[in-house]
Amino acid sequence: MKFTKTLIAASLAFVSADTFAAAFQLAEQNVSGLGRAYAGEASVADDASVVARNPALMTLFKEKQLSVAAMAVIPDVSLKGTGNAYGLDNSVLDDDSIAPSAIIPAGYFTMPVNDKVSVGFGAFSNFGLATEFNDDYAAGQIAGETEIVTVNMNASVAYKVSEQFSFGIGLNAIYAEAKIIRKFGVVPPVNPAIASIPASADAVHLEGDDMGYGLNIGLMYQLDENSRFGFNYRTETDITFEGEYSNELPSFIPGGLNGQLELPGSVEITLPAIAEFSGSHQLDEKLGVHYSVLWTGWSSFDSLEAQVTAPTGDKFSAFEKTEDFSDAMRYSIGADYQYSENLMLRAGFAFDESPVSQQHLSISIPDTDRFWFSFGGYYAIDQNSNVDLGVSVLRGKTQKFTEKVESETLPQQWSFESKGHAVLIGAQYNYTF
Repeated sequence: MKFTKTLIAASLAFVSADTFAAAFQLAEQNVSGLGRAYAGEASVADDASVVARNPALMTLFKEKQLSVAAMAVIPDVSLKGTGNAYGLDNSVLDDDSIAPSAIIPAGYFTMPVNDKVSVGFGAFSNFGLATEFNDDYAAGQIAGETEIVTVNMNASVAYKVSEQFSFGIGLNAIYAEAKIIRKFGVVPPVNPAIASIPASADAVHLEGDDMGYGLNIGLMYQLDENSRFGFNYRTETDITFEGEYSNELPSFIPGGLNGQLELPGSVEITLPAIAEFSGSHQLDEKLGVHYSVLWTGWSSFDSLEAQVTAPTGDKFSAFEKTEDFSDAMRYSIGADYQYSENLMLRAGFAFDESPVSQQHLSISIPDTDRFWFSFGGYYAIDQNSNVDLGVSVLRGKTQKFTEKVESETLPQQWSFESKGHAVLIGAQYNYTF
């Protein structure tokens, strides 16, 4: 699909992101939280980015706040071939870089209306994915290119019920794009005609976009001047990516279009619900500790399927991959230390649980349990402005798995060892006025 060059669509090339929280969920909504592995995000009121993780915290700001951030994702996701059904050298499956680097931007604004009501606006992303293989990769029918990009535009309002309790609600408009490309790859020479099809030929090419809507609700309770608790819940969002489908397969292959015809196509997915509980405690005038437990309802994501409408009006499935995700948890703990009047230091640790079972591991959406090791800092430039810097090192487990293509005519089976690590680096500017 050739998309209209709106401001949002143009920005998507900048937002295109890799998956470095569970599955294709993104944790990177700000840099102030990055330095403590995003511990305490529903209870810490660092800056205007509270719009993304708990709008109830907006009532703690007495002045207007503006925050803009950019986070670089530098992945190291590699594959090593360990087996195949065709007697090929397993090294043809090796790939030391299946996930491109990306920049994830975000921006927020909050404003108190009066001593009870505050409003806020934000643009950020909760979900994103990009994996890309060489066009002639042997296992092309399970590899190719997979991309999911989302931009969440949020408007929130918060109300201060008492000195201890506030609540907030946000409306989210989520613009999403998806791309699924699968190649013919290497197949057994069933007959000379099939053997003549190049491995780089598109077997599936579908691109589409959609706009979805959802809500998030936040609560904040101030136990005393040194302890605060927060909770945020974000609803599911149904997305139907509608675009155009094509392939480069010859007409003697069932569904072959010879690259000369484009048909209406769509992919339906449900972006999962998210719930987070956090606590923050100021132990003394310098040291604070924070923690979070985050739940993501990944069981709503059970398959990835491309539906295509033929010229006759009939629909058929051009691509289907069972995902069967399970709900997943993320646990984080972090601390900040006021080193001097202008400088605050941060550190944190997190464990990010994968929702993908061993039997459904995939090279198109690579995933594993991850450990986060994070540190960062905050520096006050003057009374009204400050900057945040943060770095996280993510270490994933080594996985061994087999992925199959279920087909009556061309069944395939490939085995892999995968490793997934990453470095996240971010910078953020905050201004109070």
